[in-house]
Amino acid sequence: MTKTVLAIDPGSAKCGLALVQREASGALSLLGHRVVPLEELEAQIQQFHQAHPFALIIVGSATNSKAVVARLRELLPAIGVMVVDETNTSNEARARYWEHNPRRGWRRFLPATMQVPPEPIDDFAALILAERVLLE
Repeated sequence: MTKTVLAIDPGSAKCGLALVQREASGALSLLGHRVVPLEELEAQIQQFHQAHPFALIIVGSATNSKAVVARLRELLPAIGVMVVDETNTSNEARARYWEHNPRRGWRRFLPATMQVPPEPIDDFAALILAERVLLE
């Protein structure tokens, strides 16, 4: 059975979002991902929901989690919200960023763990949260 979820890595100024689908075979597909300012969160969630209706929202447990969960329950009261421990997601997200954006030039010669991605990686942290739930 196919299952689609929206994962959110909440922050104080911006949020990472990842729309992930698990196929009946167990394979995961990343349908969309974004880093959005907090004030654009609801609009982006609505866009994702219209494009690919999801059955569950997964939210990281750290910064601004309670406020985001409250907003989600008000925005989409019929959809379940699950709060997940986000320990170590930033480190995992950095590695995942480099998998999706291969290093070029001199960056290839330094270990990925020593490099800071040139853009926010909150969406990859949200992807890690979705994987933690869908792959368990």
